[in-house]
Amino acid sequence: MSDYQNTPPPPPPAGNAQTDERQWAMFGHLSSLTGILTGGIGNIVGPLIVWQMKKDTMPFAADQAKEALNFNITLLIVSIALVLLSIVTLGFGLILAVPIGTVVGIAWLVLTIMAGLKANEGVTYRYPLTLRLIK
Repeated sequence: MSDYQNTPPPPPPAGNAQTDERQWAMFGHLSSLTGILTGGIGNIVGPLIVWQMKKDTMPFAADQAKEALNFNITLLIVSIALVLLSIVTLGFGLILAVPIGTVVGIAWLVLTIMAGLKANEGVTYRYPLTLRLIK
């Protein structure tokens, strides 16, 4: 037998686990953008899948996916409240619901992208005005 077969394999390159975890954290945030294509259901399902997949192996990625999930659940509650306002007021609530909904939608897009970029840098991101329903 040659010495080549008895040598242990080289260690993995430094930084891969950290890089992978940061990328999964970014995916946790950006996966909520699938809601644009799925009519809103992806806003919750995307981060939920990332959180469930990584909660035991990558703490930073799981934390960021859970943060994205809480943010999107909060926005779902706000959206339901705006729809109910419109229904209860027989459409007059649309005077408030449409502008508020537009501002919330733009804020959702901007904050989601910002969170994804911060997570990719390894920085813990916390969304403003978010209910922490999932701990």
